[in-house]
Amino acid sequence: MIKAQIEDKELLLHLDSLEEDKLRIFTMADGRVRGALFHGTRFVNQMRAQHKLGILETYILGQACLCSALTIPMMKDLEHTGVLFEGTGSAEGYSVEADSTGYVRGYLLNDKIPLSKPLENWNLKPFLGVGNITFSRIHKDDKFPQRSTVDVDGENIAKDFATYFAQSEQINTAFNSGIQFDKQGRVTGAAAMYIQVMPKTGGTAKLGSQVDSHIEEDSDEEKLLCRVENAFRACPSLGLLYSEKQVDSEDIIIGLFREFKPVITLKRDIKFDCPCKEEDFISYVKHLPKEQLEQIKNDSMQPLEVKCENCGSIYKIPFDKIF
Repeated sequence: MIKAQIEDKELLLHLDSLEEDKLRIFTMADGRVRGALFHGTRFVNQMRAQHKLGILETYILGQACLCSALTIPMMKDLEHTGVLFEGTGSAEGYSVEADSTGYVRGYLLNDKIPLSKPLENWNLKPFLGVGNITFSRIHKDDKFPQRSTVDVDGENIAKDFATYFAQSEQINTAFNSGIQFDKQGRVTGAAAMYIQVMPKTGGTAKLGSQVDSHIEEDSDEEKLLCRVENAFRACPSLGLLYSEKQVDSEDIIIGLFREFKPVITLKRDIKFDCPCKEEDFISYVKHLPKEQLEQIKNDSMQPLEVKCENCGSIYKIPFDKIF
């Protein structure tokens, strides 16, 4: 990826004042619930700079990328996940990829969304519309990805992700994501969190593998999960929290879930990044049909400009590297 530079000096000063971007994985309630909190203010600003996006476009793709980043702790070994939303709204949808090595990349299917009037709220249904969301997963040794698709309403990206996990994975999962803009339209805070209820079998020393995973939750268990869900719902806007500079990720986790004794088990970097490189595009162009190569040679100006749609990088390739 050719990294786009953020040139807004006031924004850069603000970013320097924030806690570092980091994903924190945690467990709680004796291992019955796991989750992750990702502070991604720099992450979203880098995504925006790569694609040169407006406010609405940044909000949609930023939410999708933040939620996709949260799938990385769920991955096993070397894994790559693609998330494709195809909707009936003017934004058409988005495509995002997350990799277990810690990078996320993606793009909007339409990055110039028409607006007939100023935004009144962040309901995305007019722009995404009713559609479907497809998760594609591929592990290191897989020949083909495993795909699953569910219908969603496109109103809220975090809820769409939760719908997918409830219907396709049959795992109770809640997502929350937020992006805060200042009056000038700068992204001043961005983060996302998920919690996921683990099956009883094999989860903890107390519960163990001797428990039948098909038995119904007992009354105490239902009350516990209800309290966890209520605590998650009590979380204020994550984007606003991180925009206020004084916030600390561990304080958010402990403050929300104190009664369930959360334990942060891992911290890791997540970047908006892309493994694309000039050599790959040169190879791709060289293997085009002969007629297309002749047309490029005769009709295109030097250098040939090739854009990576996943990260917005534009590679300027001299003809002598192709012909």
